[in-house]
Amino acid sequence: MAISLTISIPLLIKMHPNDNVAIVGNDGGLAVGTVVLDGLTLKDKVPQAHKVALVDFKTDDPVTRYGVTIGFALKDIAAGSWVHERLLRMPEARNFENLPIATVKPDLGGPLEGYTFEGYRNEDGSVGTRNLLGITTTVQCVAGVVDFAVQRIKSELLPKFPNVDDVVGLDHAYGCGVAIDAPEAVIPIRTVRNISLNPNFGGEVMVVSLGCEKLQPDRLMPPGSFPIKDDRSTGVDTVCLQDPKHVGFMSMIDSIMQEATVHLNRLNQRQRETVPASELVVGMQCGGSDALSGVTANPALGKAADLLVRAGATVMFSENTEVRDGVDQLTSRAATPEVAHDIVAELDWYDKYLARGKVDRSANTTPGNKAGGLANIVEKAMGSIIKSGSAPISSVLSPGNKLARHQRGLVYAATPASDFICGTLQLAAGMNLHIFTTGRGTPYGLAHCPVIKVATRSDLARRWHDLMDVNAGRVADGELTLDELGWEIFHLMLDIASGRKTWAEHWKIHNALVLFNPAPIT
Repeated sequence: MAISLTISIPLLIKMHPNDNVAIVGNDGGLAVGTVVLDGLTLKDKVPQAHKVALVDFKTDDPVTRYGVTIGFALKDIAAGSWVHERLLRMPEARNFENLPIATVKPDLGGPLEGYTFEGYRNEDGSVGTRNLLGITTTVQCVAGVVDFAVQRIKSELLPKFPNVDDVVGLDHAYGCGVAIDAPEAVIPIRTVRNISLNPNFGGEVMVVSLGCEKLQPDRLMPPGSFPIKDDRSTGVDTVCLQDPKHVGFMSMIDSIMQEATVHLNRLNQRQRETVPASELVVGMQCGGSDALSGVTANPALGKAADLLVRAGATVMFSENTEVRDGVDQLTSRAATPEVAHDIVAELDWYDKYLARGKVDRSANTTPGNKAGGLANIVEKAMGSIIKSGSAPISSVLSPGNKLARHQRGLVYAATPASDFICGTLQLAAGMNLHIFTTGRGTPYGLAHCPVIKVATRSDLARRWHDLMDVNAGRVADGELTLDELGWEIFHLMLDIASGRKTWAEHWKIHNALVLFNPAPIT
């Protein structure tokens, strides 16, 4: 979607020439009586990021933002009024018929050459941005034991291996009490498997099992799971807590630490080396969004995404619910009709999944989204899609799958809109760098991958100065253009990939892995 900002002082931001509403950009909002665009006088106090009527609306008139109908007036609304979610009726979701298929052929400019970062090259050709020991669990029952062991490893072993950044327990709430043979159980199983194969873990797979769980180690990591060599006859390196050799809790801990030492020795031999920017696999996400997300942070990410694609890198955008209402924008940007078909197939599957749960369309947005000026999921979707930039969508990834080496460029990774599930699935896909935009604010971070957080507005960036890595509010303030911020983010990603710490890494803020499990619980 092409955007053209119209900004005035006081800050009233209009995204498209055909829009009949604009949002307030000023910190603290604007007062009643403020004169804004074209001499329009505000009839209400309007909070920051909320919409102002630029025309008089009659009941059922369409309300347009981003050049798209985001709702219909539930009553007459006078020009200059605050247009909030209680005044709008949400449109029906676009059906999947007669969609534009691979009609947009953008010209991004020529390849970007010569950009590099310092990363860890793996045997399968992938590159890690961090050098981590991951300890995979087969079932939640062992999570407490693994957490205890990880703390021991960090305090007693890790100082002996200076090239290893950290030790991470890959805990999750799966593995038993679940319909493991149900068709859709393949999603959480492959998710756990593919997280273990994330490039930041260097191909070192270590598993801790209970012993009696449904998800046995050989089911989780069958022979053939490893892309380079896999001559195992007895399974992956596994510590089984129910093994008769374990007498007492400390016996279990000692076994985990002994096995960890073997893997730490190998990881410690790894050194950063200069690699091309094409080895970046970036996951993009937004959470705690506000109406400025689609004005500042997300379009800036879109600019950075286009630069990454030009540099040969892989960029994933996701969140089924948050792109569903812009399905025509996605299918038109598909590189081929086959990719367009895959987009529709994933969104259709997710529609049916929500329908089984009798979820109505108002379930998204959140109270925080609405407080930030997002009236409904249609408006939210328009601001979310913008972070994908303008590159053609080269491929589609189903939940829990891992990107193949040839899958470069812009990828639609189909995930639920949950921040934690989306991040987990992008880890499984193989991302080595995560970037996250927020307007309401979130301390989100991952132990498995650096997370760059981008604030949509300057007030948030000032208040959370030691949590936000980038202030995209400078665009609304007139300090930077979107192009300039896109380049700034592009360079920052290369720096972070080379080892510079994000604020989340500095504070060691880590969110839990959350698996997407559409299969039944038995």
